[in-house]
Amino acid sequence: MKLKVLTLALGLGVFAFSSCDKKVDTQMPLNSTVDSVSYSIGASFGMNLLQNSLTDVNQDALLAGLNAALTKEDLRIEQRAAGAIINKYIKELKEKVGEANKADGIKYLEDNKVKEGVVTTESGLQYKIITAGTGAIPTTSQKVKVHYRGTTIDGNEFDSSFKRNEPIEFPVTGVIKGWTEALQLMPVGSKWELYIPSDLAYGPRGAGANIGPNSTLIFEVELLDIIDPAAPAKK
Repeated sequence: MKLKVLTLALGLGVFAFSSCDKKVDTQMPLNSTVDSVSYSIGASFGMNLLQNSLTDVNQDALLAGLNAALTKEDLRIEQRAAGAIINKYIKELKEKVGEANKADGIKYLEDNKVKEGVVTTESGLQYKIITAGTGAIPTTSQKVKVHYRGTTIDGNEFDSSFKRNEPIEFPVTGVIKGWTEALQLMPVGSKWELYIPSDLAYGPRGAGANIGPNSTLIFEVELLDIIDPAAPAKK
């Protein structure tokens, strides 16, 4: 197998697998290096596909194309045309997902803004004070040290410094707009829950496999300290 074929297969996370009614022996013995390599390629490819949540594809057609390529048959769709078909499909699907996420986020924020303790700013950012700090408030020229946990509005956690037990440091202006705005309102020692509209988060591009396009996000943020970039580093 040529390396470029392997690279292509592993890079096709933008394509998709559908559920298959065919019975496949997922516990088949792996008796050789070729067996193990083949299984590993398949598992990596499958996981990459699932992470992109693109499941509405005919698996028989996908396997027909794969087999035709590996056996060097004449392809029924020329490679350049196939790339255009895939890109068009992905673009249209991403737009549909983004529209649905946007609508879900708007409804969530509308319902959330009337809940006790929730404050809505002019930009549309919402926050709720869990712990009221009494320290200084960061400015845009400073860095901060925080603990945080991030989830989507359906409760799926995509990141947590609390779980890692490792606070993170970054410039106030070096994060998404919703964070930058909130940090300039939070005294040190505060813990807030932020509800961030998609246009103040990652917008239509999303972020990675777990934050889809136009996703409204929820963060629990604890502001631990302000770091003055002009001050000498602590030893």
